[in-house]
Amino acid sequence: MHFSKVLRFFPVLLLTSSLCGSFALAGITLPKPIKEWTFLTYINGNNNLDPYGATNINQMEQVGSTEQLNVIVQWASLQRGTTQRLYVQKDNEPRKVTSTVVQEIPKLDMGNWRSLVEFVRWAHDNYPAKRYFVNVWNHGNGWHLTDISYDDVSGNMITTKQLGDALRESSEIIGHKVDLYASDACLMAMVEIANEMKNSVEIFAGSEETEPGDGWPYHAILGRWIQNPEASATDVAKIITAEYVKSYTNGSNGNAAVTFSAFDLSKIEPLNDSIRNLGQFLISTDKDSRAKALAAANKTLHFTYSDYSDLGVYLDELEKVNLVSMRPEILNNVRDRISDFVVANQVTGRYARAKGVSIWIPLNQTAYLKNSDKYHALQFQADTDWGTTLKFLTEK
Repeated sequence: MHFSKVLRFFPVLLLTSSLCGSFALAGITLPKPIKEWTFLTYINGNNNLDPYGATNINQMEQVGSTEQLNVIVQWASLQRGTTQRLYVQKDNEPRKVTSTVVQEIPKLDMGNWRSLVEFVRWAHDNYPAKRYFVNVWNHGNGWHLTDISYDDVSGNMITTKQLGDALRESSEIIGHKVDLYASDACLMAMVEIANEMKNSVEIFAGSEETEPGDGWPYHAILGRWIQNPEASATDVAKIITAEYVKSYTNGSNGNAAVTFSAFDLSKIEPLNDSIRNLGQFLISTDKDSRAKALAAANKTLHFTYSDYSDLGVYLDELEKVNLVSMRPEILNNVRDRISDFVVANQVTGRYARAKGVSIWIPLNQTAYLKNSDKYHALQFQADTDWGTTLKFLTEK
């Protein structure tokens, strides 16, 4: 069908060949249509999440690609033993993946960040669009421990720094910032992670907390998205946020306490400045105030790891302990910058207080020292010196 359509419009398409990708047909180079969006999902099923990969692709196939939206998947499966690149098409097979396998790769390390970059490069060459959405699907651990995209075959994973490198190279490939990056993975909506891609991504989305194995309801997300194929990156992020949380509120994925949020990375520098100012104030306080500030962190809304705290809730708890010389504008400035930065935030159950963005606050010196070297290599540390504040707070 695609072959005959290209032939029919060959005279028109030839005029636009300098504006988009191309392919060869009988010795003639024909252009590829530039769609509004290309949606790329990097499914690393080389681990115990493997069964969910087919489930989510089958959800995508309930909608499939359209004239304005390319739905593209790189799917590694531990059971199958290969990695497939799929052009997702609508079907009526709810339990069988039927989309076209455009390419099959026998062995590919999905824990290597360059595999993600090459997927973006391949998709850009073959499925050009005005805007690009990159989604990394797998286990996630926030900025520390094993980060994201664990490959049990290779033993590798993509670190937070490497994820930033991958998005930087991806933006160079497509010729502009990646319009939307999101993680169908746990614990990724952290200010530390967002800072690693602040110069290469427009909108960032993810969950502050763990995600259930079922992940996103792709059929619901795509079903709303195709109604507005010219949607902005912010609009798409809001669709994901709403449909994800809805699916776990007596929805298609049952019931679960979940969070999801999206960030406008053009507003991250003012947020960084406000956090730096807060940190400088905390360092200037006395020993008694330091203990109160750490006690406030202990009362903050935590996620799976006790050192991952909701930043907005931490401000509320700091306000309650009445630190000496704390000026209201210090906390209010951070609050205002969070409000500008977080463009979508929905939560359920015990996460009702969550404001959308989490931050690292270890509760003791041992926890700080365990991860301090890695933390001091992050861009967020360079921009805010927050690690020095954490060192001060956790000193005995």
